[in-house]
Parts: sequence; structure tokens; C-alpha cells
Amino acid sequence: MNDDVRNIVLGVLAAGVSAGLGWLARTYLWKRRLRRKQAFFGLPDNSESLLVVNREAGGPELTVMRHDVFALLELAALIKGCNANAQVVAHDAAQQGFGERTEFCVGGPASNRRMAAHLASLLPGVQVNVDAEPGPDRGAFQIGSERYRLESGKGEYVLLARLTAGQRRDVRPVFLFCGQRAITNQAATRYLARNHERLARKHGGNSFVLLLKVVNSQAYGPDVVELVADVTRAAQAPLPTVEAPRAAHRAS
Repeated sequence: MNDDVRNIVLGVLAAGVSAGLGWLARTYLWKRRLRRKQAFFGLPDNSESLLVVNREAGGPELTVMRHDVFALLELAALIKGCNANAQVVAHDAAQQGFGERTEFCVGGPASNRRMAAHLASLLPGVQVNVDAEPGPDRGAFQIGSERYRLESGKGEYVLLARLTAGQRRDVRPVFLFCGQRAITNQAATRYLARNHERLARKHGGNSFVLLLKVVNSQAYGPDVVELVADVTRAAQAPLPTVEAPRAAHRAS
């Protein structure tokens, strides 16, 4: 074998080794990224999860708003990306305990009884105005001492939460998408899909509650979303009590 042939053979071998090492490195990084995603969502391979759907407020029991359907599609893609499975359940038929399976609960308490139960038991510092009568506070969020009013089509709020209970490693999280309108639920699921890696790095396996604002949805749909604040502490603490006004006293 002359020098030219030897150099060609060595070059081919080196290229093959480099390609193999590159493939192994990419596979390792892909698997590590997948495991982190699965850990964040509580969705190991072939696990089961729940998609709890609401109904259109004031409509038939199983009527789901168009934007809520889009939200479910966003979540279904996330679940499939974790090599897991999803079961769609109506809000009044989901009677499992908390933490048995990963749960994605979509819709405000006016249209989703399961969401109302989660807010009452897990987020006592959150109160949502569900009055049917029109008024400035209709749909408003009360989080701690702060109130966030709905400006339909201009500025609308949604809570995105990842909640866990207990210290067991096998406890599955519940994700809440509690918006003032259906389009905000879709915005929150899209925000989670785009930012889950950053959220996992920041919060790890801990609970968090984020208040998001959907800006000018009448023009931009669910795409323009601002993070208003991390309201975890205020949402998990009881609402502050309002002191009764003291009676005025006249000087004698």
C-alpha cells in the first residue's frame, strides 16, 4: 500500500469516527433534553396524563370554545413530545386525586369546576370574579392585595401555574391555564410550549404561578404575551382580610 492509498484510508476512517462520535453526542444531548422535559412535565415514557376541558360559559355542558380547542392541541403536542399519552376528560368528570397523573386543566372557574376546586384548595390567594352581570370587575383577578381587570381585546390576564403537593418524587404536577377569556388560555399554553426549558431551569421541580398578560388580542391573537409577575407567594397565601372601617368619634 503506497502513501496515497494509506492517506485515503486513514481519512475515510477518521471521517467515520468523527461522524460516529458526532451522532453519539447528538443522541446523548437529545436524550438528556428529553429527560429534562419529561421530568418538568412529570411525563416519563408511556405515562398517562389528563387534559381537563371546560365548557363555554353559559353554553351546553360539552361545548368547548374554539380557542380552548387550540389550547388542547398545543398541550397534546407537548405530551406527545414526551412520549406520553393523554386522556381528555370533561371538567365535571375528572374525579381523580391530586398528583396521581399529570394534569393539564384549561379554563376559568366559571366554566371549569375542576379549576374552581384547584384554586380553592391550592391557590387560596387567588379570587376570580365570576359574576354573570356586566360590570367593571367582571372576570377580574384578585391576587393577594392586587386586582387585575379585564380589558376585552386590549389587555387580558391569565394564570399559568405548575403545582405539586408533597415531597415524593413520583408525585405528578398539575398545570393550570386559568384565563379571563378563552384566547388567553391558548396564549398560556403557547407560552408554556415556547418557554418550558427556561421555566424548568429556573424553577426545577418546584411549584410556580405566573401572571401573564395577553396584549391586543383583537389584532395579534394569542401571540403577544407579557410576563407581568411571578405571583407564587401571593397566590399560595390566604387572601388578606379587609379591616372594617372604624367608626368616627366626635370630640367631647
